[in-house]
Amino acid sequence: MTAVTLAPAPAAGEGGRLAGTGMLVKMWLRRDRIMLPAWIYALTALVSSSMYSFRTGYDEPGALEKFARGINDNPSTKAMYGPVLNEHTASGVAAWQTGATGAALVGLMCVLLVVRHSRAEEETGRLELVGAGVVGRRAPLTAALLVAATAAGTLAVLATAVMIAFGAPAAGAVAFGLAWFGAGMVFAGVAAVTAQVAQTSRLANGLALAVLGTGFLLRGLGDVGSAHWLAWLSPIGWAQRVRPYADEQWAALALPLVAFALLAAAAYALIERRDLGAGILAPGPGPSRAAPSLRTPLALAWRLQRGSLVGWSAGFLVYGLAIGGIADGVSDLVGDSDSTLKSLRELGRQDDIVDAFLSTAMGLMALLTAAYAVQGVLRLRAEEAGQRLEPVLATGVGRLRWAVSQLAVTVAGTVVMLALTGLAVGSAHGLRSGDLGGQLPRVFGAALAQLPAVWVVAGVTVLLFGLLPRAAQAGWGVLAVCLMLGQMGPVLKLPQPVMDVSPFTHTPNVPGGTFSPLPLVSLTAVALAASAAGLLAFRRRDIG
Repeated sequence: MTAVTLAPAPAAGEGGRLAGTGMLVKMWLRRDRIMLPAWIYALTALVSSSMYSFRTGYDEPGALEKFARGINDNPSTKAMYGPVLNEHTASGVAAWQTGATGAALVGLMCVLLVVRHSRAEEETGRLELVGAGVVGRRAPLTAALLVAATAAGTLAVLATAVMIAFGAPAAGAVAFGLAWFGAGMVFAGVAAVTAQVAQTSRLANGLALAVLGTGFLLRGLGDVGSAHWLAWLSPIGWAQRVRPYADEQWAALALPLVAFALLAAAAYALIERRDLGAGILAPGPGPSRAAPSLRTPLALAWRLQRGSLVGWSAGFLVYGLAIGGIADGVSDLVGDSDSTLKSLRELGRQDDIVDAFLSTAMGLMALLTAAYAVQGVLRLRAEEAGQRLEPVLATGVGRLRWAVSQLAVTVAGTVVMLALTGLAVGSAHGLRSGDLGGQLPRVFGAALAQLPAVWVVAGVTVLLFGLLPRAAQAGWGVLAVCLMLGQMGPVLKLPQPVMDVSPFTHTPNVPGGTFSPLPLVSLTAVALAASAAGLLAFRRRDIG
């Protein structure tokens, strides 16, 4: 008889706390093969379109300087984007336009990635299964941070390359890319800490995004008010203090590196103090019976989505006030640049420059609203994949009733967000121009006219969820295509049949243009048909 002795698996003890990190990085990069390229493409396209616009639109002598003076004299614009530090070059003004907002978006991307691959993995129980193998205690968080670093690093390299390709000085381009990378890593560190503190991914995301929002607010207050030191309390302010194309301050890059190191160290220390699946902040015991307000699927959907809706709506309200505040002076900002006037009129599909600007802004807000809608629809898949759907369906709640309740809250959220946008932009623009009674209704109507196009994107995502649940994340790809066609299509002179693929191409040219209800009715019909087909497929397929 022959005995066979199996070699014991290497222990993930003191010397193996990072065991399995490489395997997790590969696995999670594969899971993000749709979402990550969409993020990276969108942010790279933001830099590319900004560089193109300022290089080709402000080539007349003095045009950039006049534009920059208008920005620096406008408090609402400075609060949103910061001051223009280099008013003499297109690359300097492009760095101003994309610096603060881009750093915030990179931070948002890293927060979502880290929480998705750390706390969310624990919450769903997948990390416990993976941890049963040779995976060290610190490996999941390390892999999550490496995925975020890979995404932020790739984005920094592409942004740098795009700027250099447009003829920008290499030093400024590198500084710009590193500033974005530093901001992303700081917020990745913040998410690493909140993922240990909170017991749910929803709370971890909420805490991290609250820090991000506070950072953006502090940066804005520091740029507008006399207390400039406030901007030094913000990671987004640190990114601006690198000063790309304006006598680069390389020492400022040490701030995000030190902050990330401290946050990562804190996160690793917290890992050792909690059990797998638990958070430092343990949730209190809930009531033994649900309140009357939670006894319907619609009430449950509202409870799950209200936090996200409030956060999105607050951001839309602030951004709408900023857009409305500068709309009346957009002619002064554009100056005498004929090419910029032409580009803005093409994007806004209007002859009047103010109406073209407002139309363009509404289109951008509609794309952001569509991002909220995609996120809301994908919550259906998250509830299913997290095995939280089956206990609900085990009661008297049917599949369609549950799904329709979730979608109803999402659709209502899109209405609320665009309505707030219309009210904020219309009120600020009306007060600034002295015509509140005339501007508010037309701008409010222009915002609501974007809804059917948003619903088409949501309907396609519902269709993917019903037919191909494992590919439901491709809803982000649909949104990325719409973004590319809307922002780059007019610049690249794409054929009209290609442009027509995006539902946002078919929205009426308002405010200022001719309103026709037929496109809105048609888009709504398409959205309803896609949603109905997706729900029917969901009703007939297996759960999971």
